[in-house]
Amino acid sequence: MLTAIPDRGRWAGRIVVALLSAVVLIACGYTWNSVRGIEGGITQLGGLDLGSGGDGAVDILLVGMDSRTDAKGNPLSDQELKWLRTGNDVSSSTDTIVLIRIPNNGASATAISIPRDAYVNVPGIGMSKINAAYGATREHVRRTEVEAGTDPAKAETDGTQAGRKALVQTVADLTGVQVDHYAEVGLLGFALLTDAVGGVDVCLKSAVNEPLSGARFRAGRQTLSGGKALAFVRQRHDLPRGDLDRITRQQVFMASLAQKILSTHTLTDTGQLSKLQQAISRSVVIDDNWDVLNFAGQLKDLSGGNVKFSTIPVVSEQGWSEDGTQSVVQVDPAAVKKFTQSLLSGPSKSGGFDRGDYKVDVVNAGTIDGLGANVANILSAKGFQNGKVSTSTANDRDSVIYTHSKGDASSALARDLGISTIREDPALPADTLRVVLTNTFEGPGSISDTGPSSDASKAAATAKPKAPSAISAGTDGPVCVN
Repeated sequence: MLTAIPDRGRWAGRIVVALLSAVVLIACGYTWNSVRGIEGGITQLGGLDLGSGGDGAVDILLVGMDSRTDAKGNPLSDQELKWLRTGNDVSSSTDTIVLIRIPNNGASATAISIPRDAYVNVPGIGMSKINAAYGATREHVRRTEVEAGTDPAKAETDGTQAGRKALVQTVADLTGVQVDHYAEVGLLGFALLTDAVGGVDVCLKSAVNEPLSGARFRAGRQTLSGGKALAFVRQRHDLPRGDLDRITRQQVFMASLAQKILSTHTLTDTGQLSKLQQAISRSVVIDDNWDVLNFAGQLKDLSGGNVKFSTIPVVSEQGWSEDGTQSVVQVDPAAVKKFTQSLLSGPSKSGGFDRGDYKVDVVNAGTIDGLGANVANILSAKGFQNGKVSTSTANDRDSVIYTHSKGDASSALARDLGISTIREDPALPADTLRVVLTNTFEGPGSISDTGPSSDASKAAATAKPKAPSAISAGTDGPVCVN
């Protein structure tokens, strides 16, 4: 039985963004005829027993390393360490783990975050937090080989390889997905990639001042780069849902960055392209069976609206390990497998749909303060994407739902809110619904909604795990978060 290494994930929040940035950059590179130059600079590794997309999707495991070296194994300079606000202690923590699932038609992509404290079965360890899979396995193999007389450098290499394979297998066992490609990045990549695109827009619901992460931000929309961007994706203290809120921040940051890269031609500038190529060369490690040019060709038609960010279904954010000594995130592997499989099947031919494919704008046209925000939060919990919340006036006495064309989505929204009137508005995008609330509204979130009954509370306590609604990179601006 292996022993999990201590938690050293304070820097993990920033890393996932760099990983996905690199993947998006490579995809965009198809249009610049520069992919081979990018590919040639990336460090590659083999022997991970990866798949080939035969299960209907290309599945990429993105791993964030709490490393004080670059992708070539060179130590970061004192100036770089100071810029990153970190020390020079050595760590092999992988507290940020994301699985990107891209159906073989290349028309969509979902980046699925796996909480670092997810309590899962790790090969050779047993039930453990998933962030132990890499580090604990690596150290066990390294130490065993050194004690047996193996050269320390070889033992280090063998341990690292074993750690990577253990993590790949753990993720595969949890999700039911055969990992096809592996990408890994250290601390430096996030900062370099973010600065290379001129910063990324984010939006906060409230001002924050959290000294442990250095997060000091005003409320509202703002552009972050450098150390400020690092603090934004790193903060988890003083957030309502702790690490899960931090994951949400990572996702909205990635969505905003992907939107910038895919939609605004940010990377047509030669200077920016050079910076990004350098960032990837110093930061990213991928498997040696990855044909980047072919992969970019698959994704050449990918748009921001088809890049989504979600999290595996969670049973409880406040679970405990079997021995009662660790706070963990409880997950149901069967529910996780069902969720990842659903990303391939999409809407059913019988007319089914996914709430996560639709954004709902909420307009408070009444005189009840906070009604729009209340209803928006309820719709988010039901699986819809967050839209804009605003106030206005209305000519109607009763509440109304507007849709591009009537269908399953608008009907489901009407049932969810108890609204009977649905009107078509061709000016609305096909994936957007708008609900206008008046003072007669008595549905969920209204002043007449007194909360769940005791029977409903019991049902909620035994409810099946549900994944949060997806965040899309195709929005008009960054989603406001905690």
